Amino acid sequence: MDTVVDGLTFPEAPRWRDGKLWFSDFYTQRVLSVDPAGKLTTVAEVPQRPSGLGWTPEGVLLVVSMLDRRLLRVDGGKLRVVADLAGLATGPCNDMVVDAKGRAYVGNFGFDRHRGEPPRTTCLARVDPDGSITRAADDLSFPNGTVITPDGRTLIVAETLAHRLTAFDVAADGALTNRRLFAALDGCFPDGICLDAEGAVWVADARTPRVLRVLDGGRIERTIATGKRFAFACMLGDDDRRTLYLCTSTGSGPAMADKRDGAIERVRVDVPGAGLP
Repeated sequence: MDTVVDGLTFPEAPRWRDGKLWFSDFYTQRVLSVDPAGKLTTVAEVPQRPSGLGWTPEGVLLVVSMLDRRLLRVDGGKLRVVADLAGLATGPCNDMVVDAKGRAYVGNFGFDRHRGEPPRTTCLARVDPDGSITRAADDLSFPNGTVITPDGRTLIVAETLAHRLTAFDVAADGALTNRRLFAALDGCFPDGICLDAEGAVWVADARTPRVLRVLDGGRIERTIATGKRFAFACMLGDDDRRTLYLCTSTGSGPAMADKRDGAIERVRVDVPGAGLP
C-alpha cells in the first residue's frame, strides 16, 4: 500500500477523471484533486460539507452538499443550486452517481446519527438535468456508494446498515425497477464502492480495515487489509484503471476534523475499472 497524500480530515467520494483523483475532504469543506505524483489542488469550497461528486455530459462538476441537503454545480468556481433535496432526504445527503444522461442519483443517511437519532430507512433521490426531483427507490438502509454498469442498465447501491449491495434495472427514463440482492455481506458495513470490467464490485468496509472484491451473488473474491486505517471509499484509476485508490482514516465523525489522519492510499490490482462513476 502506497500513500499518495495524508493530513486530510476525512476524504470521501473519490472519482478518477482527466488523469487525477478527485475527492471531497469533509471537515475542510473542500473538493480536491490529486495527481499520481501527489500534487494537491483545491477545486471548490462547499461550506455545508461536500460529499458525492459527478459530472454532467457537458463536463460540469456536480457536488452533493451534505448538511443543507442540496445538489450543487460548480460554474466558473462558483456554486449554484441544482436541486434542494430536503423534502426527500431525512438525513444528511452523502454519495451520488451521475449517469451518462446527466441524471444524479443521490443517497442520504436517513437520520442524523451524530445527533443520536435512531436509524430509519430512506430513499434514493434522482435529480434530472432540468432540476426535477424524483423518489427513485424507497426503504433503503443508509444508501451510500453507488455505481452504474457500462451499458447503463444496472445501478448497484451499498446499503451500509443492511450489510448488502442492492441492484436495480435502470429504465430509459431513469426509473429504477426490478430490485434484487447483488450481495449479502454479513459482518461488513459497505460504504463507498466502485466497479471493475468483470462486473465485480470493490467495497470499502467502514467497520473493518479492509476492502473487498465482491462478485454478483456475494462471493468475496479478494480481500485487501488496510492496516491501521479504515477504508471508507474506493476508486479504480490511473491510465490503465488498475490502481485502486482508497480514502482512509482511523475513524469517522466530527472528531476527525482535528485528528487530520485521513489519507489517499493506493494499491495495484489486476482488473481495470469500468462503468460510473
